[in-house]
Amino acid sequence: MTQSTQDYPGERLGLPREGTGSVGRLGRRVGALFLDYGAAYLISGFFDWDPLAILAIFAAIQLVFLPTLQGSPGHRVFGLRLVRLDGAWVGLWRPIIRTALLIVVIPALIWDADQRGLHDKAAGTVLIRS
Repeated sequence: MTQSTQDYPGERLGLPREGTGSVGRLGRRVGALFLDYGAAYLISGFFDWDPLAILAIFAAIQLVFLPTLQGSPGHRVFGLRLVRLDGAWVGLWRPIIRTALLIVVIPALIWDADQRGLHDKAAGTVLIRS
């Protein structure tokens, strides 16, 4: 029986330990999430802060910016970029899957050894430092 260990998150994926191209760590990801959710909350003021409007606006932010800028505004501010595992463009369907699971919340709270949430694993993406 062989035991596969890795020294740092992303090593299995062929990503560097730190710096550009390394796995985006928890602090940056949480900061980006708060920024995106905060923007959605502020914009929802036009809809009387309806909780469903907040989620819909948050989803719209993700769906518009992930395929176009390789990250949401929060990701970009915190120096993160969303890519496929092979480094290619994420396309259109991966952000849809990722966002739907992110809104459910639980998949985003479960990580693997590479600090990829279930929403990223299902979409075949990884959030890296830009």
